[in-house]
Amino acid sequence: EINKQMPELEKIALLREILEQAEASLAQAKKVINEFLGVETKLNKPKIGQKQILEKVQELAANVGKSRIIQGVFNGQSMVAPDGTEYPVPANYASKSKMIQGDTLKLTIAEDGSFIYKQIGPIERKKVLGVLSQSEDGEYQVIVENNKTYKVLLASVTYFKGEAGDEVTLVVPASGDSEWGAIENILKKNSLQDMVREKEDKDAVPDQDQDQDGEKEVVPGQIVDDLDSELEGLEGLVDDEE
Repeated sequence: EINKQMPELEKIALLREILEQAEASLAQAKKVINEFLGVETKLNKPKIGQKQILEKVQELAANVGKSRIIQGVFNGQSMVAPDGTEYPVPANYASKSKMIQGDTLKLTIAEDGSFIYKQIGPIERKKVLGVLSQSEDGEYQVIVENNKTYKVLLASVTYFKGEAGDEVTLVVPASGDSEWGAIENILKKNSLQDMVREKEDKDAVPDQDQDQDGEKEVVPGQIVDDLDSELEGLEGLVDDEE
């Protein structure tokens, strides 16, 4: 008897699900109608006819349940769903959001096929310093302490106008071994060289009155002037004695 009752229970559960969806559609339809009626009451002039209202209600009811929502984990380039399917994440969005490997994302696939991503579960992060490098096949990576390398998105490098040799502030997972990192900022290689050169030049300039050994610099012309002054002083003493 239990086995005979199972199909009936499944039918009841299915009917209940259909009723719930219908109630949601009706609630949405009532909301739209009330909004339009509210406008008519305030302005005493209908902006849309009954036919248009019904068409809008039918459109809303038809769209209920058509969008798909999927959650997954960012792997550095794509979102991986629980079933293993990979969904491409726009590089510009990932770069701007500074998403890193391990972040949880929610993907809404609209009726027209549009992908709408939202970052809902960022993992714990840390920042490290490294140097940007480029492999022979054109891929960019950042080399950090202990020669650990992280792949980075080309969109991020392009946005910051990065070049091999530039210093990079990189955002990576706080724990675990990750292949990918997100670029926080780039300090141009030329800027670094200019800063070092400016400091070296500043340290290398000696005091005008001192030589490199820190002693007073002796100028030949100044010696002659000093001797003339001393001679004039002696002549004055002789004249006074006479």
